[in-house]
Amino acid sequence: MGKMYKYEGVTLEGRKVKGEVEADNLREAKRDIRKKGVRVKKLIAPNPLDIDLGMFLVEKGLASAFGLPELMRFTRQLSILINAGVPILESLEMLAKQEKNPSLKVVIKDIVAKIGQGKSLHDAMLGQKGFSNLYVSLVKAGEAAGILDIILNKLNEFMEKQSAIKKKIKGALTYPTIVCVIGFGVTWGLMVFVVPQFVSILESSNQEIPGITQFVMNISDFFQNYTSIMIPAAIVGFFSFSHYIKSPSGKPQWDRFTMKAPLFGDIIIKGGLSGVFRTLATMLTAGVPLIESLDICIGTMDNTQMAKDLAIVKKEVERGKSITEPLGRIRYFPDLVNQMVKVGESTGNLDEMLIKIADVFEEETGEAIDTMTSLIEPMILVGLGGVIGTVLVAMYLPIFMSAGG
Repeated sequence: MGKMYKYEGVTLEGRKVKGEVEADNLREAKRDIRKKGVRVKKLIAPNPLDIDLGMFLVEKGLASAFGLPELMRFTRQLSILINAGVPILESLEMLAKQEKNPSLKVVIKDIVAKIGQGKSLHDAMLGQKGFSNLYVSLVKAGEAAGILDIILNKLNEFMEKQSAIKKKIKGALTYPTIVCVIGFGVTWGLMVFVVPQFVSILESSNQEIPGITQFVMNISDFFQNYTSIMIPAAIVGFFSFSHYIKSPSGKPQWDRFTMKAPLFGDIIIKGGLSGVFRTLATMLTAGVPLIESLDICIGTMDNTQMAKDLAIVKKEVERGKSITEPLGRIRYFPDLVNQMVKVGESTGNLDEMLIKIADVFEEETGEAIDTMTSLIEPMILVGLGGVIGTVLVAMYLPIFMSAGG
């Protein structure tokens, strides 16, 4: 990893300039500055104490990879520069210089180095963290067809669509999760702090305790006695469950379960299908063959059950069959959409039809999320209100009975 040298100098036109250059040593820094047409007047070596923490973490392999927002920004900027006629290598050098994310900065510099060695852009991107097979394949298609700027623009639109769907799903799940956590906290507080106060009053009065009151008192005793065990057990259980649903054996089971789950299943299926058709349409529009496009779709899918079903479709297409027939045998695949695919295939406009289908599924996913939110919010509030109401009735009922007697 090079170091940043600050310099002051004079251009060939006699204009004074200041700047920074990245180099491994002083000699290399002077050479790079001279290449820019600047005669060095002052060159300041980097201070050992001026450590870029982000770059240091990347060097040590401790920094996390860049995320989708950074990739989208990079793709959009690269598309603009190439469309403006700036050569790829120069565009990448400009982006590397201004990039603030250390992980992406290192990746761009590595790509620049590989292109400098004679590799194409897609070959330089291949194997880099953060660049999926879909991304690299589309870049390859764009380079081959001479429309890299257009392909990059389509890639950015594709990622924006996918990001919007994910954000909407996460947003829909955030509110119920927060309410459930608060509800559990309130219930725990009632059982540990409030109910024992009423219990001491009831025990001192020596009056008969109703069944519902005894039930709440037993739950309160359980919370008081086992909270210290419940919290660590819940944490261990959460991490164990998270590990299981990501394991090779657990993930397929979890994917099948979520697809059949009430309320959530419809969102999972429609969201997954919108992603499949958006990916497939983007690949076909870029000129990637259907079988290769299906193969890349399978590799980029997170849902193992859908990937398995799509793999069957790919095998049928490889045997010479149309894509319509195997798609129609997938039980969760709508008949109407299958007819739309058939029309697109027969008219030679499959990519355009797939885009329309993806739009439909995205719209239906949004509607399903709204429906789920409208149903789950009152259910949670009623459940939380029922718990609190039961506790209050259980505690005050003996007092009312005593007053009535």
